[in-house]
Amino acid sequence: MTRLLYVEASPRKQRSASIEVAQAFLAAYRAAHPADEIETLDLWAIDLPEFDGAALEAKYAGLSGTALTAAQETAWHRIRALAQPFLAADRLLFAVPLWNFGIPYKLKHLIDVISQKDVLFSFTEQGFSGLLPGRKAAVIYARGLDYGPSAFTPAAGFDFQRPYMEMWLRFIGITDIAAITVEKTLFGPEVDTEARAEAKRRAEALAKDF
Repeated sequence: MTRLLYVEASPRKQRSASIEVAQAFLAAYRAAHPADEIETLDLWAIDLPEFDGAALEAKYAGLSGTALTAAQETAWHRIRALAQPFLAADRLLFAVPLWNFGIPYKLKHLIDVISQKDVLFSFTEQGFSGLLPGRKAAVIYARGLDYGPSAFTPAAGFDFQRPYMEMWLRFIGITDIAAITVEKTLFGPEVDTEARAEAKRRAEALAKDF
């Protein structure tokens, strides 16, 4: 059975452009792939562990080959459990708003916790090797302003959202990455209605063959 993991990074829910487009993607995906399993990871509905204390000690114990203590084992088990949906998924969908030129802190928190050696990547003689090869990822990016090359906030200088996400996905082994962007969401429905509609059309088309 093919599994799709949907990661929701916006707390705005019904008012979120990224979630609205992601829901259009999911509806089209379900229609095209009715036998597939879809799991949702709402980052605002789970308790993300702090990466300090026993968890941090477990990381460095693992890097040095030192046996973990009971407390470190417990902390590392929680990290592995949080990463498991990513390892089990064949497809990944992210709904990601842009916050202060980057990604929401909840998503960064998740990435910082689960991006660990022998969890999502390993070391080889050639360097880092991601542990999620062969997967597909789609990312819905929502932005309050226009990030075009001639805009007030051009992507080249202000966008650390998409470059970061795609670098991280490649780092953990995913190279088949699709992106859908909806912009000018700060200006209300008079401005962003068509942008949302176009993004949903693109998401629905992508979902059918995803």
